[in-house]
Amino acid sequence: MQAVATWLVARPLNAVLALAATISLLWFSFLSGVVLILLMLQKGPRTAAVYAAFAVVLTLVIGQVAGVPAKLLIQQMLSIWLPAMLLGTILIATRSLTLTLQVAFIIAVAMLLVFFLVAGDVSAFWRSLLLDVGNVWREIGRHKEADMLAADIDTIARQMTMLVATVIFSLQAVSCVLGYKFYRALPGKSDAFGRFRDLDFGRVLALVMALTSAAALATGALWLQSTAFVMFAMFWLQGLAIVHWSHSQGYLPTFGMVAVYILMPFLNVILLMGLAVTGYIDAWFRFRRLKTA
Repeated sequence: MQAVATWLVARPLNAVLALAATISLLWFSFLSGVVLILLMLQKGPRTAAVYAAFAVVLTLVIGQVAGVPAKLLIQQMLSIWLPAMLLGTILIATRSLTLTLQVAFIIAVAMLLVFFLVAGDVSAFWRSLLLDVGNVWREIGRHKEADMLAADIDTIARQMTMLVATVIFSLQAVSCVLGYKFYRALPGKSDAFGRFRDLDFGRVLALVMALTSAAALATGALWLQSTAFVMFAMFWLQGLAIVHWSHSQGYLPTFGMVAVYILMPFLNVILLMGLAVTGYIDAWFRFRRLKTA
């Protein structure tokens, strides 16, 4: 990790190439956010913004040659780099990883509520998009998948908001954590902004989640149900922090921590919900403080 981090910050060309290359990765474009946060922490926000500007030009040139629409590339860059720059700026200003992720938690919930206000009938919004996806699948011959989507389209549409919001928050939060981890791997750097294993979203956010859940059960409102689910799911990050803390304290062997990451792609929903439960309980009872007291 140290070698990669050192190479990324060694020369401007390395940074620009890394930003352009990672933003082009379909499923791993969030890694571009990791690189950008590393550059912000090491070089400063202004210099990182200049690198990003050059990376935009390079990406658009490559996209033009490859026949990729410029609009699609710009949307990709904005969706990854703007949140990364926001989180990087907050991290630099607060000098606290925990506080940065708490603010990210609040911003994610606020944006979710704004989406409900702007979109109006969110189920209809997602249903329209899913119908377009089904039509594309039929055009490329994937009729079985299109039929399965059509059969459960109403149920899926109701769940799309909470799923998309959870994924977006998770990717941005992970980008922030990994960017900071690469920064700490540089020679002479320390954990001045805190350690991921000490992450605690706190009792206030846990209480707000509980009250939102109670209101969702009482009213059955979709926006409350989605908000409550997203807030609960966000605690998976605190659960993962507990895994790292347990390993650092010797309670969890290295094999156990590695197994969590290996199983995550296969048991993603089950494992993430388990981590969320663990993180939420810890937010109330603060087991790590009790163990170290």
